[in-house]
Amino acid sequence: MSVRRIFIGVDIGGTFTDLVLADNRGAIHNIKTLTTTDDPVRGVMTAVRQGLDEAEAAAAEVTRFVHATTLPTNLVLERKGAKLGLIATAGFGDLFHIGKQHAIGPDRFNLSYTPPPPLLPRSMVAEVGERVNAAGAVLRPIDRADAERAVRLLVDRGAEAIAVCLLNSYANPVHEAAIGEVARMVAPDAYICLSSEVWPEFQEYERAATTLISAYIGPTLANYVGRLEDALRGIGIDAELQIMQSSGAVMGAAMAARKAAYAIESGPAAGVMAAAHLAREAGRPGLVSFDMGGTTAKAGLVVDGEPRITHQFRAGGGTSAAGRADAGEPIKVPVIDLAEVGAGGGSIARVDTGGFLRVGPQSASSYPGPACYGLGGTLPTVTDANVVLGYINPGYFAGGSMTLDAEASRRAIEEHVARPLGLDVVAAARGIHALANTAMAAAIRVVTLQRGIDPRDHALVASGGAGPIHAVKLAELFGIGTVIIPPSPGVRSAWGLLISDLAHDFVATAIMPATAADPVRIAGLFAGLEDKGRQALAHAASAETRIIVQRSIDVRLAHQHQEITIPLGDGAIDGELLARAEADFRTVYARTFGVRPKEACQFVNFRLRISAVVEKPAPVVRAWGDGAADRARRGVRPAWFEGRSLATPVYDRILLEPGDRILGPAIIEEPDSSTICPDGYRASVDLHGNLLISPVRADEAAGPEDSDEAPVDRTLHDALC
Repeated sequence: MSVRRIFIGVDIGGTFTDLVLADNRGAIHNIKTLTTTDDPVRGVMTAVRQGLDEAEAAAAEVTRFVHATTLPTNLVLERKGAKLGLIATAGFGDLFHIGKQHAIGPDRFNLSYTPPPPLLPRSMVAEVGERVNAAGAVLRPIDRADAERAVRLLVDRGAEAIAVCLLNSYANPVHEAAIGEVARMVAPDAYICLSSEVWPEFQEYERAATTLISAYIGPTLANYVGRLEDALRGIGIDAELQIMQSSGAVMGAAMAARKAAYAIESGPAAGVMAAAHLAREAGRPGLVSFDMGGTTAKAGLVVDGEPRITHQFRAGGGTSAAGRADAGEPIKVPVIDLAEVGAGGGSIARVDTGGFLRVGPQSASSYPGPACYGLGGTLPTVTDANVVLGYINPGYFAGGSMTLDAEASRRAIEEHVARPLGLDVVAAARGIHALANTAMAAAIRVVTLQRGIDPRDHALVASGGAGPIHAVKLAELFGIGTVIIPPSPGVRSAWGLLISDLAHDFVATAIMPATAADPVRIAGLFAGLEDKGRQALAHAASAETRIIVQRSIDVRLAHQHQEITIPLGDGAIDGELLARAEADFRTVYARTFGVRPKEACQFVNFRLRISAVVEKPAPVVRAWGDGAADRARRGVRPAWFEGRSLATPVYDRILLEPGDRILGPAIIEEPDSSTICPDGYRASVDLHGNLLISPVRADEAAGPEDSDEAPVDRTLHDALC
């Protein structure tokens, strides 16, 4: 028998910390614990110890440890990052602040618009005399004494982290490197962040914002990963700690500490990577990824088995979304194209001063949590509504590790929602459930309809502890005909960590006419980027490691400023390959915007991703069963569907086999989630263990039995209309 190798993935959410422990022999163990918001390391180590005990594994057998965390996002949203200082080229110290004066998104029409507070005041910006032109030529050398003066000025004013963003440093980083050297000598305790190291791409405001975000979250993230590494070493885990990037790739903890902006959407990215893996495994090229946890819901898109990547993400606004002009700071590093809204199982329901029902974005988090947790929470949440509707088994929550108080849910909804609206408790719970679906639909709308993509052409894959409860009704809103619930959906993001490869992204800006592009120069640019990538992977890749290099070019029309990233493909870089890139750009442009201009094109940015393919957990081998789903039937309990309380069969998902079919209404339970198959739908199990839920034909429908509970007489619609 081969030597046992264990892989651990840990994803920290706002409510739960999820762990998946898998090995090279096909064993999988899932752990779900409450997030310890006061000290996330403590919650992670609790889950790790529990996982090792359950698997009867030794810490020394762990060969890979991958982690995703919401810490970077929360630091930006809550404005709890480091005190910043910025060093800029003389005459350009106001660049970052001027860039924040222009109203964007919905605020373009707000006559009372007030710019959001910047990450740092103007007094924390120091200027240095230097100048490099757009071609990289030094026009004015830097004075090291001037650089030292700027650093000391910021340190004396309390800067804990210093970002350096000089004009045109993407073309020549020599001056930024000099300032970095001076800063590390003058201020050894300060966190130093250079734009030419973080992301050397043109567009000064965006590059400055990316660098400032990295500096803002860097000290806290570096401290966190350092403490986690120490804790892991303390119990005997010597595997390198790896962190999920926003792009869906994985990087070492040391790089995460230096380039913190790369982890700004660490947690949500893992869920989309899991969906992409499912798409490839099940032969479904297009999927809408939907991940609903305790605090937020995330949506992403998988096309041809791969997640969409964007370089137009904004972090720190009310709604995180790629490719939309909304509040927040622009991030130029690659990020999976996703949208996130403040609607999760812990989202609090309330009646506003106008008498309307609201759900979220405020969350009960893990402490005090929903009313049903019994940890001190008294406000009603989406989870409380699902308990009242019968969708969640109070005695089997989190696999039975928690017992929920159903009466506390009813009391909270009665006091805070039902009574103020003049409804009964069930009608109020139905309203909370439906309103949460409406809020989450906004995320799906952003990544599909607002991108010109018809969601009806895709299946919806749902994950997160609460996702399978809401998935079918959410799909109905968009006319999506197939819903896929993967095995163990409540810890799916943690699983996504284990199937993600180690990778690094690099960029070089060189604007040139497409028709006059020099293949030799472009080949040299890509060769330089590849050398950097191979050096970055050197410590993690052995001679036997498979290395994948992916090249792409940002192309735009000569008189437009928006680029489209076009994959370059393999082969030598010559005129034919570059002409094909231009032709592909025109095809994508026509498909996206409906017109095909004849205007000349420009090549703008040259991008390269280099990946080291890592060992994955052994696949779970399944065989077709006999189709008799009754073996998994646990019993019957009342649950509410379309205003009726129906006697609903409950199934144990662990006992289901490929080929089993279940007619709704049905509830399919597993330790980390519950799946709702409503009346009028059918669920089947495929060879990979996924639940496939779709509407039944008229000749398949079976009439559900009413339970003894009376139907709802007055709906939320009746109360509000």
